[in-house]
Amino acid sequence: MLKPLLLALLCLPGEVAWSQQPATIEQQELPGLVEMYKNLHAHPELSHFEQNTSAMVAEELRKTGYTVTEHIGLYPDGSHAFGVVGILKNGPGPTLLVRADMDALPVVEETGVPYASHVTAKNPAGQQVGVMHACGHDIHTTVLIGTARALVAAKAQWHGTLMIVGQPSEETIDGAKAMIADHLYERFGRPDMVIGLHDTNQEPAGQVSLTPGPAMASSTSIDVTIRGIGGHGARPNQGRDPVVLAAEFIMQLQTIVSREEDPREPSVVTVGDIHGGTKRNIIPNEVKLELTTRSFSEKSRQVILDGIRGMAAGLAISAGLPPELAPTVTVLDGESAPLEYNDPALSARVRATLVKTIGQQNVFEDRQEMGSEDVGVFGLDGKIPVAYYRLGAMYPDRFAAARASGKELPGWHTSRFEPDPQPTIETGVKTLTAVAMDLLK
Repeated sequence: MLKPLLLALLCLPGEVAWSQQPATIEQQELPGLVEMYKNLHAHPELSHFEQNTSAMVAEELRKTGYTVTEHIGLYPDGSHAFGVVGILKNGPGPTLLVRADMDALPVVEETGVPYASHVTAKNPAGQQVGVMHACGHDIHTTVLIGTARALVAAKAQWHGTLMIVGQPSEETIDGAKAMIADHLYERFGRPDMVIGLHDTNQEPAGQVSLTPGPAMASSTSIDVTIRGIGGHGARPNQGRDPVVLAAEFIMQLQTIVSREEDPREPSVVTVGDIHGGTKRNIIPNEVKLELTTRSFSEKSRQVILDGIRGMAAGLAISAGLPPELAPTVTVLDGESAPLEYNDPALSARVRATLVKTIGQQNVFEDRQEMGSEDVGVFGLDGKIPVAYYRLGAMYPDRFAAARASGKELPGWHTSRFEPDPQPTIETGVKTLTAVAMDLLK
């Protein structure tokens, strides 16, 4: 039996023949695409669990004429991911990879929209959490399908091979790596270019931006365990309190950016998770911290890693702990993302197409973003050029009001992130289709 999400999406109205010109395709299909988006938004799936979403993407691509393969991706534990690849060959020419991510976040939605998510699920730690598309991957997936349809309708105007990729597990930064590890390019061919988009609260719907060169920071995930000597809360002198040591460590970490990094190198160190203890009057034996660091160069990243390791070692010495109780620092390469670098030459071509498609007044060059993305993994460390642009997603009136008052609308990874569906999807399909067609002339 089909899952509710898949059934709802496969029964959408408006299955018209895509024979119109690309300029009108997204307008013709827009009502159905908006419904698709709302269904995706109401039924989000966490990273590693994108079963229904990936099945929907696969079915939509098959109906449109693509040769589709599912369950592409191999995680380090040997399990398979829910990656989807659709191939469309249209004569001689370059191969273009068009990518969108599909997973959602463990966030309880508070937007209040009629199609809000009420889904809950268990996270890897076994905790029951809310699930929400708080980063707009439902927008990305919908735009991908609309673009895939439009490019089939316009086959007479381009030549080459399309590789449409529905990527899982972007939020855990291991989905693209899993697809590459599953021999993506050996099985389906190596693309000549990679393109994609990401929605943003920094621009209203109808506008886009592109940053050539280093666009989004690399991200490194790190686990730190601060160890101590447990005991009774009434006798702290008889132990070594790892909670206090963790607090000192967290405060010291911030001096890495302010006092060890080159001030001209943007970088961030964040402790996003801390766990320790079981009861208010028990001093525990250890405290666990989860960190992310972000930087734009390998040198800057190494400064951060060296700083974390040095501070951890110094903490044990200052606390008088024996060597076997020194803090442990573990870098999680599987949960780290490379620098997102937009190839300058490819970016110039993409920008020219964006300007031609929606007008100079709606295309901007944005500043670098400290957020991270794993789309760069498909570029094989710069061997394949990548161009990844941002799609304005905010209600224009709300955006203008917030800007006038010096405020910012809720953004990625927040419970109130709320894109304006219709113009955002329309602009996404229109621009991504135009860019793909230009690159496949």
